[in-house]
Amino acid sequence: MSEAHGNYIRPTQIQDKSQNLRPGPARVLGWISEFWVCWTYEDLYLHLPSYSPDKSTSRHRGSGASSHSAPHSPVGPVLPLPTADNNTQQHRRSTGFTIKKCVLTAKMAILYQEYSDVAINREIQRQQGEEPGAEEERLRVEGAGEAPSPSNLSPSSSFCSSRGSAFSLWQDIPDVQTSDQLDNFSNEERKLQEAKFELVTSEASYIRSLAIAVDHFMLSQELGECLGTQDRQWLFSKLPEVKDVSERFLQDLEHRLEEDILRFDVCDIVLAHCPALRRVYLPYVTNQAYQEQTYQRLLQENARFPGILARLEEDPICQRLPLASFLILPFQRITRLKMLVENILKRTTPGSRGEDTATKAFNELKKLIKECNSSVQSMKRMEELIHLNKKIHFEGKIFPLISQSRWLVKHGELLEVDTQTMSISGSKFKLPTRPVYLHLFNDCLLLSRRKDTWKFMVFVHAKIGQLKVKDLSQKLQGISGFIFHLQLCEGQQLKHQILLKAHTESGKQRWITAMFPSDPLEDIEQASENDDLSQVQCIKSYQAQEHDELTMEKADILQAKTITSDGWVEGIRLSDGERGWFPKTNVEEITNRSARLRNLRENIRIKCVTQKLEEDFYATPVI
Repeated sequence: MSEAHGNYIRPTQIQDKSQNLRPGPARVLGWISEFWVCWTYEDLYLHLPSYSPDKSTSRHRGSGASSHSAPHSPVGPVLPLPTADNNTQQHRRSTGFTIKKCVLTAKMAILYQEYSDVAINREIQRQQGEEPGAEEERLRVEGAGEAPSPSNLSPSSSFCSSRGSAFSLWQDIPDVQTSDQLDNFSNEERKLQEAKFELVTSEASYIRSLAIAVDHFMLSQELGECLGTQDRQWLFSKLPEVKDVSERFLQDLEHRLEEDILRFDVCDIVLAHCPALRRVYLPYVTNQAYQEQTYQRLLQENARFPGILARLEEDPICQRLPLASFLILPFQRITRLKMLVENILKRTTPGSRGEDTATKAFNELKKLIKECNSSVQSMKRMEELIHLNKKIHFEGKIFPLISQSRWLVKHGELLEVDTQTMSISGSKFKLPTRPVYLHLFNDCLLLSRRKDTWKFMVFVHAKIGQLKVKDLSQKLQGISGFIFHLQLCEGQQLKHQILLKAHTESGKQRWITAMFPSDPLEDIEQASENDDLSQVQCIKSYQAQEHDELTMEKADILQAKTITSDGWVEGIRLSDGERGWFPKTNVEEITNRSARLRNLRENIRIKCVTQKLEEDFYATPVI
């Protein structure tokens, strides 16, 4: 990247757009969705095709003027910058620009997929250790050192992508750097503005990737000819509508940035756009199951689809990313957007107007994500019940399995230890075992035997509140493995009891916790700011494979409740209280005590402000 006052480059993309400029800096800000690193009008002058400058033009610095010969540009010779005189001002007016400074952007081919990976890795580092710039700020406050350098103050510390392109920071914008107000910003105020700026720039990167998904893939004539109307609808769903809504959202964010580059806010804009986001994200996310099924079916059954898709994915514009990575973007973005607003909320001043607005925006996004998850879950749960109803049979008793209020919690095969039949092998007792299948629903447990590969005959069942379990941690003589004793009751009477054996420690523990779950919200709410609880952080995303597992995204922080010897962890996610099991290899322990306390403190604060918002809402009289 050339220096702001050194080399001047005219990107082809800006040249192509030059004929459609409208007056004022807002049009230039509109390019942020395709151009990333920010500079100002004074620092980066763009020579449009229609410009024929005076040969004597030169750029003045200090008291004297000196001519600069620009480097060679792939789009033609780049002319020297005009002087800040009347001729220059006249030229700016003739090309539709105003003299006031505005944010321009230079080309950066960073797709959202890559931005997201780098940004989340940075957040992982922050949550595992001390805040960037914390030591410098402490020295400044104590008067023991100079003010911290801007490069160390951002929560979004400068970093590079895998292709070596630097992501932009709010404090790197020359208008911000040269402002006489910047010195008045505290460390926390700078971090707050960086967090807001990241929301804007990440939205720009997101739209760039959405544009490829729509323009390159969805609108491909060749791909369209090999897809039926229904397949095309299921595969791409409301992706164009998602793109349109996101573009309007970004436009409002850019206008706000233009109004006041130093003390801009974004959370009120997020809040205002939440209804539009809900209108497009909810149906898109709900369509996920059909989208995945359609994608896999097309790969297997449509002879032309794999070849056409491969050619499209090989285009340089995709940067070696597959279609699937573009289709999943809305799922990732709505979750990431909530995280970005949460980061802003963490840095707002308690009791301030900014905290109130950020809390409302965070709460609305949280509701939207919960609604999306519930919509997907309800569809999957009902389909699963209908499927199981064809496979599960009861011995001489009618049991209405399908119910709107019922869902499958866990299922799987264990070994029943037969204590009635005993044999002696040498000096040891040997107890025979036979397989038994368990279907645990949210309201009942079914024990069955397999009739064949896909059918089960239930021999006993009980309500979930009528179960009793005893963990036999000590190995029984003659029995190896992991054993627990299960009793099924009916009222006060014992209905059935069985000794069950799992193959692993996690297998046993997962069944016990599934039958007797504790309230995860109570576990978190009972924690105080000074409780140093065991925490782990997701370093590799995980998609739940079984019902009792927890889907995790990178940078999720979890309170570790149980860790088994065979590499599984039961944890509670701090941000939403969701509980489940996940592989130990996908998380990393947070060993820094200060970081653990800060993570817990931030989580408690967010819960307090959102709870207060809900209390105020219900306390407001309806007129």
